[in-house]
Amino acid sequence: MGLDQLRQLKLNDPPVELLVLSACRTALGDEEAELGFAGLAVLAGVKSALGSLWYVSDEGTVGLMTTFYQELKIAPIKAEALRRAQLAMLSGKVRIEGDQLVTESLRLPLPPELTDLGDKILSHPYYWSGFTLIGNPW
Repeated sequence: MGLDQLRQLKLNDPPVELLVLSACRTALGDEEAELGFAGLAVLAGVKSALGSLWYVSDEGTVGLMTTFYQELKIAPIKAEALRRAQLAMLSGKVRIEGDQLVTESLRLPLPPELTDLGDKILSHPYYWSGFTLIGNPW
């Protein structure tokens, strides 16, 4: 899908509360779209969009997104859920042990393409700091 096709999805009817774009560089734009897919999604009617500013790792993304969705269930606002997920990763509470993603409250099997990574702590900013929330933080 091209950036120019985003409006055709009618994301404002009914309004989409949160669009998560977890692929690489989805919040990075160019001269035509300063905030990339995420910014254009907000312009097209999405209330909030979560996107990445640079190339992100698959293991970091699965850790951040899993934790973000857990936090989204209890956090008062979306921006707070993202902040909590990033802090959990920074403090080493999100990691890979063998073929599982481990968070404070979950142990989940990893997809097959990530099972050969070995044990890995995902606290380095490389794994979690590339994501940003655009639009309404609530």
